[in-house]
Order: sequence, then structure tokens, then C-alpha cells
Amino acid sequence: MAELDLAELPPQHRVAWAKRAVLLMDMVGSVRLIEQDEIGVISHWLGFVDRVKRHVLPACNGRMVKSTGDGMLLDFADVRSAVSAALAIQQERTQANARRPADRQILLRMGLEVSDVIVEDNDVLGRGVNLAARLMSLAAPGEIVVSQHVRDGLTPSLDADVEDLGDCYVRGIPDPVRAYRVGTPGPRPPTPPVALDELAPSIAVVPFASRNLANDHGVIGEIIAEEVIRKLSHRADLKLVSRLSTTAFAGRNASLQEIGARLGADYVLSGAYRAGDRRFKLDVELAETRTGRVLWVESLEDKVSAIVDGEQELIGRLVAGVGAAVTSRELQRSRAQPLPTLKAYTLLMGAVSLMHRLSLPDFEEAHRLLQALIDRGVRHPVPIAWLGNWHVLRVQQGWSDDPQRDTYMAAECTKRALDMDPDNSLALAVNGFVHVNLLKKFDIAEESYERALATNPSNALAWLLKGTLHAFKSEGSHAVEHTERALSLSPLDPHRYFYESLAATAAVSAGRYERALELARSSLKANRKHTSTLRSLIVAEWQLGRRDEACRSAAELMRLQPRMTVRGWLAASPAANYPLGRLAAEVLRQAGVPD
Repeated sequence: MAELDLAELPPQHRVAWAKRAVLLMDMVGSVRLIEQDEIGVISHWLGFVDRVKRHVLPACNGRMVKSTGDGMLLDFADVRSAVSAALAIQQERTQANARRPADRQILLRMGLEVSDVIVEDNDVLGRGVNLAARLMSLAAPGEIVVSQHVRDGLTPSLDADVEDLGDCYVRGIPDPVRAYRVGTPGPRPPTPPVALDELAPSIAVVPFASRNLANDHGVIGEIIAEEVIRKLSHRADLKLVSRLSTTAFAGRNASLQEIGARLGADYVLSGAYRAGDRRFKLDVELAETRTGRVLWVESLEDKVSAIVDGEQELIGRLVAGVGAAVTSRELQRSRAQPLPTLKAYTLLMGAVSLMHRLSLPDFEEAHRLLQALIDRGVRHPVPIAWLGNWHVLRVQQGWSDDPQRDTYMAAECTKRALDMDPDNSLALAVNGFVHVNLLKKFDIAEESYERALATNPSNALAWLLKGTLHAFKSEGSHAVEHTERALSLSPLDPHRYFYESLAATAAVSAGRYERALELARSSLKANRKHTSTLRSLIVAEWQLGRRDEACRSAAELMRLQPRMTVRGWLAASPAANYPLGRLAAEVLRQAGVPD
């Protein structure tokens, strides 16, 4: 059969291939911006597109292929021209944004690739365009990310400032892509990370009103509100409006919408109390400021003496209720609304909650939410660290079809997170988790945990994971000390089952089997699908002489992880070469897990 000659095709079917540098860009948060000021944003954007056509592209020998509504597709003959244009466009945006309010600024992210593409009058097609789009997803607001091919055509410090981002996995491309961030040549200030506040919903605790006939001037209400604020402020996933700000609304008949607008609060906790000679009763409600919807209502009672003496039971119940209600609401929102409409903190809270449910569909949804947050250009180490945590759990649960790749991805995530902030306590804790559970490099992990705790001595996760490291090494007393400290630091953590599970492992390593049994049972009551908990439970039951119960627990373990074998578990377990690992392996065999 004769080879097809493309030149013989009718003109309408012919395609023109050329090596071109393709630059894609989009407006970050365009939905939010247009919702705020539709006419203003659209007219400003159209004017900006016109300036790029008239001034930037002619100077760089570029072509406007098309404007995509909230982005542009540009075409250049060479890499240097494309990078010059990208830098010039970002400079134009910086100057334009200086004249706009902070919450109305239009930021761009860009991706650039050079390759053979099909060039048409009003479009450019091919793999190079697809890769440029994927590179764009790696860029934070105001950044330009390019491929290895583009990097090879640049002279660092002369054409651009170039920063290696390492191998990055992007959606739709199975193999990692080497990516680079480029900026203006010479010294340039680093892109500030997204404030953690943007990853946490804000709560205003309005001082509780007094219903006493003999008015106590609301003193008790002020005391309780202050304690609730102090306790809630310890949670990294919530942002608390200061007490001095919320006190301004004490005794005022202000609407939820007014409080939300004035204080920038997403939720308001309010209520009223009555204090008698001995008893104190508080009625509270948590409401969403945007919709006015009441999410949680509770009546709490305690002794007046307990309030005065600073006992924490009532405060603890308040804090637990508020935290659970906010987490539940953001999780509901993350599952009910399309991704583009979700706030950053909704994506993060939804992802972390779903990740810890350890149901495979929920677990996969957690990955989608985290990836959407990262693709959105949120340049902060916290979501990337949680994504690394996700990859560790995926391997541990036996859900990974390529553990080696998940190990690589987990390590890359923590590397990226720590590149952004070397002292981020969460990223350091997850980095230790990766090096213990996947890479089995205990020395690096221990150093990482120490740094995490030096940065934040109250990091319960770091204490928990450090204790687990000691457990794997059969250092039982240190293991129990650290994991029990973690439990005391997180009495109301929504993922307490995870803390109790690892504390059970620590108790087993110390030979405290009754405590291990207690912790494992409590953990499984909250989450029956955590296979690590079942393994600790089996060992505790067997060592306590409850052999039939251990065999039933082993059968449940095999139901959840049908491909598990003792040898396979030993090959993956950090405890394999220590007494704890040998003990667990022998018990698992005797309880019915295949060798």
C-alpha cells in the first residue's frame, strides 16, 4: 500500500506542523472575581488582552491565537521570545494590580512548552498545548512554569531566573514531568505563600448574654467566650476572630450577615445563659453567616463553682461541638458543590476528613479535593504535606497498585512543602512519617520529628508519629510516653481514632496489652477499616490469652485486606527487624493470616 502523501490531500484536510513555543495562561479565581464585580472585571480583562496584543506581542514576535474568556493562548517562534513575553505580561499585571484593591487584583499563572504542534489560523493543537496546560496547573498565582525543553533553551540569570521544581506528576500524563519556575533575571523577592488563614474558616464567638434577673453584666459570658476562643485557636484548621473584636457585638441586636461582614467571619457562635446559686445553664447555637443557617444547637449545664474554678468540661464540650459542626458543614459543602465554587478551606477540610474515613471511594475523593486545591495555585505547604500523607496511607491500607510510585510521590510532596517553608511543623511531621513507614530511614525521620517539635512543641501529630517510631524500634517506654502525650494534646481531635490506633501500637511495644486492647477497641469503634488498628488488636488479644477473639479479628483483617500475607507485611513493615515486628508476625501467623 502506497504511503499517504499529505500534500495530495484536499486543502481543507491539510495540516501544518511547526516547532513552536506555546504559552497558556489563565486568570486565578476568575469565578470569585466575576461574582464580585462582573462588569468591572470583564471590561478590565478585555482592556488587558488588547494591551497584550498591541504592545507585548509585537515586541516579542508573538501571536495571539485566541482569548479563552479568562485566559490566553499565545504562539511564538522561539523559547526566549515566549519567556520575554510571559515576563512582560506579568510585569504589566503587577503594575495594573497596584491600582486595584487587594481582593480585586487579577493574578495570572502561566505554563510554557516548546514542541512540534499543528498550527492553524485560530488555534494550535498537539501534545505541546496539553503539556503547557498541565504546567500551568503547577504555577502559583503570578508564576510561570516551564518544561525541560524550554529550560534547555534559556541561559539562567541572563534570559530568566530559573528554579528547578523537580519531577512533578500532572493529571493525564502517566510519567513525571520535569518542571521549572522562571522569573525576572536577577534578584527577585520570593512569592509569598498563601496565608494559612485562607485555609481555615473563621469563627466569631460573641460573648454570651446573661438572662439573670439580677444582671451580672455578662461577666460569666465574657469568661466562657474567652476560654472557647483560646481553646479553638489551638486548632490549625480554624481561624478565630479576636475577643476584643467580638466584644463589640455583646448586647447588640446585630444580624448574622452584619457580624459576618464586619468581622470577616464565616460562622458565629452565640448564646445566652442563666446562673443561679449553684447551677449554670448555657444555650448556644452555631450559625453560618452567609446563609443564616443554624448548624448546631446545644444546652449545657454545669456547677457555677466549676465555671468559676476554671474546670474545662463544659468548655471542652462546646469546643468539640463547634469543631465537629464546622468540619461536617465544610465536608458536606465539598461533596455537594462543584469544585470551582469551593473555597480553599472547604477543599482542605473536606479532603482531610475524607482521607481519614478510610473508605476507598472517600479516600479517592480526598485526593481529588487536595489536587484541585493545589491545581488552583494555592502555594502553601499544608495541602501538599497532606497529599504526601495521603500517599503514605494509600500504601499502608494496601490500596496502592504501585507502592514504589506512591513512595516517590509521598517523598516529593514533603520535599515541595519543605522547599516552601523549611520550618513548617506539619510538613516536617509528615516528612518523618514518609521516612519511617515507606523509606525506613529512621535517622532522617527522627531528625524531622525533632525539628517539627522544636518549631511547635504542641504538635500532637509529631508527638504521635515520633512515639510510633520508638514503638517500631521496640523502645516501649518512650513510645508510650510520646503517644500518650499526643492523646493528651488532642482530646477532641476529629481523627482521634488514628491517635488511638498508633497509641495501641506503642502499648503493644511496651507489653501493656490491656491498654493496647482498650485503645484499639476505642479506635475501631470510630473507624473499623483501619487495618493497622486490627493488627495491634490481634497481638493484644493473643497475648492476653483471648485466642478465639484474635482469630476473629484476623478474619476481619483478611476481609479488609484479602491480599495480605505475613511475609508481605514484614517486607513493608518498619518494625520487621525489631522484636515488635517478630512478635507481631508470629501472632498473625497463629491467628490465621497466611504466611
